[in-house]
Amino acid sequence: MLKRTYEHIDSIGRAILSIRAKGVHNKEMAEVIYPNGQKALAQVIALDGEKVTLQLFGGGYGVSTDCKIRFMGKPIEVGFSEEMLGRIYSGTGQPIDSGPELLADMIRVAGPSINPVKRLIPKEMIRTGVPMIDVFNSLVRSQKIPIFAKAGEPYNRLLANIATQTDADIIIIGGVGLKFDEFHYFRDRVEEAGSMHKTIMFVHTHRDSIVEGLLVPDLALAVGE
Repeated sequence: MLKRTYEHIDSIGRAILSIRAKGVHNKEMAEVIYPNGQKALAQVIALDGEKVTLQLFGGGYGVSTDCKIRFMGKPIEVGFSEEMLGRIYSGTGQPIDSGPELLADMIRVAGPSINPVKRLIPKEMIRTGVPMIDVFNSLVRSQKIPIFAKAGEPYNRLLANIATQTDADIIIIGGVGLKFDEFHYFRDRVEEAGSMHKTIMFVHTHRDSIVEGLLVPDLALAVGE
């Protein structure tokens, strides 16, 4: 896939930058290449003729007019393979467990929904191990259940119980704004329950970019679909 690189940045904001470029599409991903060779991700969020505005995933700190912008010619994608099981990924889908990056079987994030006709008919119950759900609001395959909680409620413990007690074939955990002790709590609970081999985690911590946190639900849903 052709990647186009530009060197002249017009303006830099707190978490966005503007550049003149041709043949760029909305939602297209790009790399910001720093003078020292380091790279950061960005995404096209607005087009006005040849003026392209990009959202910087890591914020504008350290970005200068000496940086280069390389457009990747595709929207954000995430891997979809059995090799993802037991792995932990960041809010941009990059591995954070020292394992290899998955480059095959890529699927588009936040793409079109699956044709409802091709979905499984919701008829097989999934046991969660939580009586109030299993008895009064049973969860079946291809169904989603929202859980709401106010501040101070032990929702992390409830979610961890569901993840470790369910008889589902695959568990996908997406965490947004997690503190480090919360992240380790989920990981340790899954490992102690012996469920890590069928679990995929997308983790955004409170120190990561806010933009990355917004991607976590889309990543988890894309892989789940």
